[in-house]
Amino acid sequence: MQLKEINKQKYRRHLNIVILFCIVFLTIGSLVAAQILIMFFPSESGTHFHWNLIGVISCALSLLLLLVKFKTHVFMTEVTYVWELKQVLNQISRKMTKLKVGAENGCSDAMTAIHFSYAGSRQLWLLDDNTLNMNSLVRQQEALEALAVRYDLTLDVNAYHSDMLNGF
Repeated sequence: MQLKEINKQKYRRHLNIVILFCIVFLTIGSLVAAQILIMFFPSESGTHFHWNLIGVISCALSLLLLLVKFKTHVFMTEVTYVWELKQVLNQISRKMTKLKVGAENGCSDAMTAIHFSYAGSRQLWLLDDNTLNMNSLVRQQEALEALAVRYDLTLDVNAYHSDMLNGF
C-alpha cells in the first residue's frame, strides 16, 4: 500500500454520510425485516426476540455486502483508503515488538515497515484531529531516523510492501 494525500474535508463529509447511511439502513432495515418475519411467523407466546435478532443479522449482512460492493465507487475513495490504511497499520502494529528488535539489529525491512507505520499513523491522526500522541510519534520517528543513520540506510515510505512483514 502507498500513502496518498487526501482531502480532509471531503473525507470527513463522505465518512459522515456513510455512517449516517449505515445507521439509517440498520435501523429501518432491521425493523422492516423483523416485522415481515413476525407477520408471516407470529409467536403464540408474544415474544419475537428470535425474529428481531434474525432481522438485525440479515440487515447487517446486507449492509456489509453493500459496503463491499460499493467500496470501489468514486464516492467511497477516501473512506476506503482510510479503512485499508487502518488494516495495514494494524498488521504492522501486531508485529511491532519484533519489528523494533529487527530495527535495532539493522534490518532495513523492519525500519521501512516502522517508518510506514509512523507516517500512516501521522496521516490518520491528522485526518481525525487526534493529535494527542503526536509528540510521542515525533520522538519515535527521530529515534528511528537515528537508527537509520547509524546503519547508513535511507528510509522511504513508498518502499513499504506487506511482504516485508513475513519475516517477523
